[in-house]
Amino acid sequence: MRTGGVLNILGKLLILLSLFLLTPIPFSIYFGDGMSRIFIFSAFLGFLVGGSLIIAFLPDKELGYRDGFAVVVLSWLGLAFLGALPYYFSGHMNSIVDCYFESMSGFTTTGSTILAQVEILPKSLLFWRAVTHWLGGMGIIVLSLAVLPLLGVGGMQLFQAEMPGPTKDRLAPRMQDTARILWGVYVLFTLVETFLLMLGGLDLYDALCHAFATLATGGFSTHSASVGYFNSTYVEVVVILFMFIAGTNFSLHYQSVLNKRPSAYWRNEEFRYYSKLCCFAVGVIVIANLFHHTCDSFGETLRTAFFQVVSIITTTGFGTADFDQWPPVCKVLLVSLMFVGGCAGSTGGGIKVFRIILFLKYSRLQLRHLVHTRAVGTIKIDNVKVPNEVKIGILGFFSLYIAVLVTATLIVTATGVDIVTGTTSVIATLNNIGPGLHLVGPAQNFGDLPGLAKCVLIFCMLAGRLELYTVAVLMTPDFWKMARKPVFRSYFYPVKKIESKIHA
Repeated sequence: MRTGGVLNILGKLLILLSLFLLTPIPFSIYFGDGMSRIFIFSAFLGFLVGGSLIIAFLPDKELGYRDGFAVVVLSWLGLAFLGALPYYFSGHMNSIVDCYFESMSGFTTTGSTILAQVEILPKSLLFWRAVTHWLGGMGIIVLSLAVLPLLGVGGMQLFQAEMPGPTKDRLAPRMQDTARILWGVYVLFTLVETFLLMLGGLDLYDALCHAFATLATGGFSTHSASVGYFNSTYVEVVVILFMFIAGTNFSLHYQSVLNKRPSAYWRNEEFRYYSKLCCFAVGVIVIANLFHHTCDSFGETLRTAFFQVVSIITTTGFGTADFDQWPPVCKVLLVSLMFVGGCAGSTGGGIKVFRIILFLKYSRLQLRHLVHTRAVGTIKIDNVKVPNEVKIGILGFFSLYIAVLVTATLIVTATGVDIVTGTTSVIATLNNIGPGLHLVGPAQNFGDLPGLAKCVLIFCMLAGRLELYTVAVLMTPDFWKMARKPVFRSYFYPVKKIESKIHA
């Protein structure tokens, strides 16, 4: 690992995030909440640390995959810490762990919160929570590749390490162009949803915050009652539509909408599975809730079922009803959907529909081999043979996923948390969903959990967002044994002389 080059890029990313720390200031001035100085001071600290790293360490134009893993993980850890500073300086949170939990939950688009009443936060700070969602949704590294060509070194390595899903669609020959396309689609959908929400009666502030959280599949709302606060069928339909869009592969949106090939949606096998699974889950929940008379009318039953199914499977975590009070079959089904998540290449978390399809096809192939021992079968998705390395990687992913899930649950429950709360809190954070069941249900929060449990859940958020492997690689001793000592800049000798020594 080229430590100096990694730290140099980290400094550039800190400066980029510091610029975004200034975006809540207009809302702070408008609402008069007195947070402007805090955002300016936090941004100043980010500029100071980021600038120091750039000045101190030489850039490296030969980043490899190992360096890509280090850049992504260290950047997310550092940026989450910088993003936590406004929470800490505002005095609205009790400890730095709570601040870091809230910040990491935002950037990883998890949506879990330690706040019982989000309305206690200043308006501009709530807007910052939404901004962290939006930045983390498509990816901070992908954004940097799109707007900062100087980070283009090792672009494919950084893209592979951060983007969710087992396969990465390359929409253009250059990674910078692919990143710009993805972010362009992302921004376009955000603007459209904001406009539609404003048509439904939301002001610009609420519309922006909820559009940011929806397209990022994050779930942070400016109200404790989440989207249910608005009590509007129109608003819920708009949010359902864009949650579903956000849970779909953004490369597919580009091919279908912007390239005017709408049939590409239904030709995509993953999208078909994703759509059918949503419809099946809605049907089961509607039948169960009607049987148990959970809601007052069929219309309300259908409305809440659609909203919660799409919210959970896309890992958004918005709520219009307390599904912890629903029949057990509904809760089991919703928890199962938490594992599935959205499509590969979406902003959703979870295992991803692509992996579920491939795992089911692989299992069916093994059963066929038991019956027809000489049969030779292949696994295809969209009539394309799945490479062996992808199959092996996905099987390894499932093994690592189970190991992290079990270990994290053991640690959380060992702190005294009950088994339902402990298990579902790990599921909710590892899959970047937000609400769990019981003490961390949709009407509750994570604030009362012990500090150690929160630290474990912070790790789960990061590991889930970066698809486990990226974080796991940095936890192996061999990774750090191969790390090079950072090369500092010297202002007593020419930089070219130092670079020639490095290459020598």
